[in-house]
Amino acid sequence: MYSNQKIKRVTANLPASLLKEATQATQNSITETLIQGLYLIKRSFAYEKAQQLKGKLNLNINLKESRERTYR
Repeated sequence: MYSNQKIKRVTANLPASLLKEATQATQNSITETLIQGLYLIKRSFAYEKAQQLKGKLNLNINLKESRERTYR
């Protein structure tokens, strides 16, 4: 998942009960659980950004024509 990415070691003060519950829920290590949580935060912000565009894009697509084109 992150083996080819640059790794940053951090120290954080976390609520022990929250960390325990999260690792039990994911059934992963602390590191994997924190990474999963960070990805979820990242995805939720991307989703919110996409939702703000809803109704603002004017796409003129001919679906029939686009489905009939040939591919190489």
